[in-house]
Amino acid sequence: MNTVIHVIETALPVFLTLGLGIICRKKNILSRAGVDALKSVAVNITLPAVMFSAFATAEYSLSSISIPAVIFALCLLAMFLGRVFCKVFHVQGRLVPYLATGFEAGMLGYALFALLFGSAQNSQFAIVDLGQVLFVFTVYKIALSGAGGWHNALKEALYSPTVWAIAAGLLMGATGAFKALEPSGVSGILSAAASFVAAPTSAMILLSIGYDLVPSEICWSKTVIIVVMRVVIMAIVLGLALLINRYVLGGAMHTGALVLLMTLPPPYVLPVFTEAGDERVQISSSLSVLTLLSIVIFAVLTAVFS
Repeated sequence: MNTVIHVIETALPVFLTLGLGIICRKKNILSRAGVDALKSVAVNITLPAVMFSAFATAEYSLSSISIPAVIFALCLLAMFLGRVFCKVFHVQGRLVPYLATGFEAGMLGYALFALLFGSAQNSQFAIVDLGQVLFVFTVYKIALSGAGGWHNALKEALYSPTVWAIAAGLLMGATGAFKALEPSGVSGILSAAASFVAAPTSAMILLSIGYDLVPSEICWSKTVIIVVMRVVIMAIVLGLALLINRYVLGGAMHTGALVLLMTLPPPYVLPVFTEAGDERVQISSSLSVLTLLSIVIFAVLTAVFS
């Protein structure tokens, strides 16, 4: 009985907030400009606070430092498998292989992880997420941008509050500065400030996602193939990741963080790189279905990890 109650307590807020987002769209409670503003606040203000706190309080060791490298390599593998899948099954679309790799940890992962394991353990998810953040801001965006892509990727990284928050958190956490400041109370002040700013992140992100979910506009014929591709590739990558974690890293990766990461949809930035209108609709449809699938799997994970 307690397990059932815990599952409901964890999963219900997610579905409730998504539902509120849908209602906000249908009843015109929020405009498109309003939702875009919510996303901007989440990405540029509240999420960086989450990232800073997570990396500043993380435990750093030789094994934990190797985790980002493993995730980075697995993201590369997933992108390669995506290209193979598209070639073997004759799936058309320049951007379709990119739906096979990368994870929307920022706009969804941290929100779900905090609900599942508590925000106090965000540092466990942050270490796992770091590898795919490095992948997305380098290989992924450079490949998407084509010629001169490295310049655009570098510029975006330099102007990203999230990247600066990760860098600041890593600096304070890896050097031991954050722990060294605990006796003076400075660390407590920083943690309190970051927690206060980060508090509305989950609600704003899930509300925005709910607003954007329009099942009636999804193009199902090709979307199902893309979803199957993503699920199969993620199953392969997750299996390999669990083996590496157990036999190479000695269990250094938080299993729940690893499993949750692999269930997330691809980065929401992908439609920005589409050139044709039809392709944009297809990519957006695939992201919508994969997001819904992630939420459903999240509900299952609440029972598994409760």
